[in-house]
Amino acid sequence: MLTLDPKELPVGKMHQYLLGAVGPRPIAFASTVDEQGRPNLSPFSFFNVFSANPPVLIFSPARRGRDNTVKHTYTNAKTTMEVVINVVNYDIVQQVSLSSTEYAEGVNEFEKAGFTMLPSEVVKPFRVAESPVQFECRINEIVELGNEGGAGNLVICEVLKMHIKEEILDEKGYIDQHKIDLVARMGGNWYTRALSGMFEVPKPLQTLGIGVDSISEEIRNSKVLTGNDLGKLGNVEKLPTSEEVKEFLNQDGNLAGLLKSNDEEEIHKKAKEYLENNEPAVAWKILLAKKM
Repeated sequence: MLTLDPKELPVGKMHQYLLGAVGPRPIAFASTVDEQGRPNLSPFSFFNVFSANPPVLIFSPARRGRDNTVKHTYTNAKTTMEVVINVVNYDIVQQVSLSSTEYAEGVNEFEKAGFTMLPSEVVKPFRVAESPVQFECRINEIVELGNEGGAGNLVICEVLKMHIKEEILDEKGYIDQHKIDLVARMGGNWYTRALSGMFEVPKPLQTLGIGVDSISEEIRNSKVLTGNDLGKLGNVEKLPTSEEVKEFLNQDGNLAGLLKSNDEEEIHKKAKEYLENNEPAVAWKILLAKKM
């Protein structure tokens, strides 16, 4: 058996061991606003429920291990002492992942990830309309566990209002665990879907994705492409050039007939096939080829 002393390990390595061993971890999709009222949205997997009376949730936006900086969520929470925690299910997991991109301060992750801002009733931060359950919370206390990179900050949240989509309820009025279709974080790029097991979502932290807000309305309003599909499309760093699209079409003559048909639904179905194989760059070439 491998025996390790945390004090002798680099922070990054300790972090990976912890995330690999402790899971699945539920995801707090935290919505905050800054002093100017600008929205911020980010997911955290150091999260759980700790009390029913009063109802208390705790999540931890840890200090970054690489440079000891803090996330905008932590700064906003400390300033306003309010947060909305949105529950993450499978239908929105790709968009949630995209929202974790390190966008600059003031950038609205609701727009970047393609989510709808829903006004809250008792706190200033917005709710995520697409989330199946939303908790409006007052922050009772923030416990800082350290001042070095990797240290957690426990944000202790008391639930003031809870919003549940009726379509996920069972005949007794409780949350149906099949209908809610929850997901949770594992180690590395891995997630788990309660209904079916593990799946992988590449981390979007190395580059800045173009965002769902940069996708044309024609594609965003597709009858075929889901929110998860749009999340994958929005996670590319840049769109393929016209030359790259033409080269791709020359290599795949079978697409010519499909594109000439101008059947938008079939074209989107073909793009979706590549998205399901985690090939968003190819999916973009198909979608862009339609306009050439």
